[in-house]
Amino acid sequence: MTNQLVFDWPTGVALGPDDFFVSEANAKAASLMASPDDWPERKLVVAGPAGCGKSHLARIFQGQTGASLINARDVTPAYMPSCDMVVIEDMEQLPQPAEEHIFHLHNNLRAGGGTLMMTAQTPPSRWPIALPDLRSRMEAATVVQIDDPDDALLSALIMKLFADRQIMPKPELVSYLATRIERSFAAASDIVARLDAAALAEGRSINRGLAASLLDKPA
Repeated sequence: MTNQLVFDWPTGVALGPDDFFVSEANAKAASLMASPDDWPERKLVVAGPAGCGKSHLARIFQGQTGASLINARDVTPAYMPSCDMVVIEDMEQLPQPAEEHIFHLHNNLRAGGGTLMMTAQTPPSRWPIALPDLRSRMEAATVVQIDDPDDALLSALIMKLFADRQIMPKPELVSYLATRIERSFAAASDIVARLDAAALAEGRSINRGLAASLLDKPA
């Protein structure tokens, strides 16, 4: 998965492998996604802040393996995955009534050689899991952390966010923004959205002048 962009894209934005940019910030996570046979006990947690690419990686993994994917908040005691490769997103949102079900699902996957990938903003030790047996098994999972974006990833992310709004900014604007916003996925998403909204509201072009005026104002 080289030269690809990572982000938790909203509905309607490309989530394929070719839209995923690998940099130092996410290289380890991207590499592990390609080799589930190397995961200890075939389970892995991808952790990182909102917007860092967890959902994008989960969907790439689903597309490449045919894994069954569900958000943790939608898990019920009746949930039955369609295969022995399972992705559960946002594990910190797992409802307490579903904990025992996930405990048994985990054990069945492990016994049958299945694969379990999970995403969350924090590592398992910080998930609000009440069932001790499930907590211990989750805390034993391998965790790969996606770090805040480096320069290359932040610039690529800004370009992609503009492109998904059918906006083609000048490279100097991207460089200007990348050196002045907080180095985070959320900050990149915020400034692009604010620039688009301001340009539409004021009938202005998206350029360095508009960016400077917004950066001088609180979000």
